[in-house]
Amino acid sequence: MFKNQIIAITGAKGGIGRAIAEMYIANGAKVAISDYVECSETAKEIGAKGYVCDVSNEDSVKKFIASVEADLGPIDTYVSNAGVGSGNGRYVAKASNESWEQAWQINVMGSVYAARALMPSWVERGSGRFIVTASAAGLLNQIGSASYTTTKHAAVAFAESVAIEHGADGIKANCICPQYVRSDMTKGMPMAENSQDGYLEPSDVANALKAAIEKDQFYVFPHEVVQEYFVNRARFPDAYLEGMGKLKQKVGDAFAAAKTK
Repeated sequence: MFKNQIIAITGAKGGIGRAIAEMYIANGAKVAISDYVECSETAKEIGAKGYVCDVSNEDSVKKFIASVEADLGPIDTYVSNAGVGSGNGRYVAKASNESWEQAWQINVMGSVYAARALMPSWVERGSGRFIVTASAAGLLNQIGSASYTTTKHAAVAFAESVAIEHGADGIKANCICPQYVRSDMTKGMPMAENSQDGYLEPSDVANALKAAIEKDQFYVFPHEVVQEYFVNRARFPDAYLEGMGKLKQKVGDAFAAAKTK
């Protein structure tokens, strides 16, 4: 399905990013992975080419894209997967300005920088696919982390903007919105590991992405129930807020234990 396509993925040393890379490789694609730390060993293990990329830095993103295209050829699909999460503790805005800025730069601007570099050539050739790994938090809410919720909502909105503004140019977009997935970010987090909706493996997310592309669907729901929650949130907003408030009282500040990836 993806034979000989050139795929570039950020935040792919492990977790969802690595699983997406492995899915594309299994389907015949040529894959470049990056992370903010060295990922050459991971690249070697899975048959990809590895790069270092700090998505919060526009020059680093531009260098990653340019290097991939010089080494492998024009990028067909870009997966903006790198993300960061942290808790705010007892008070909604307690997290530092630095924490908020980091979330904004990584969860939102990393995608903006990549699209800024890719869109002119994609529009010219009339093809390309831009994929954003957002979160169910981008459609709903992550209790205990206002910065994660806010920036993931923005990530969803940016992915929608790509689809709206460039669909007529032949460019496709996807937005991945899972709940809890086994990764360094959720390791040791009771809210994730005991989730009533399931604690998925990264490969489940990759397979859901493949299925969504096959069906030409923008949203990717590895946890299918998220779509139901999203619809009910829109239909019954006050009931949604009341229910989430009750859930907050039940789970406390569990997200504060989340790790950064």
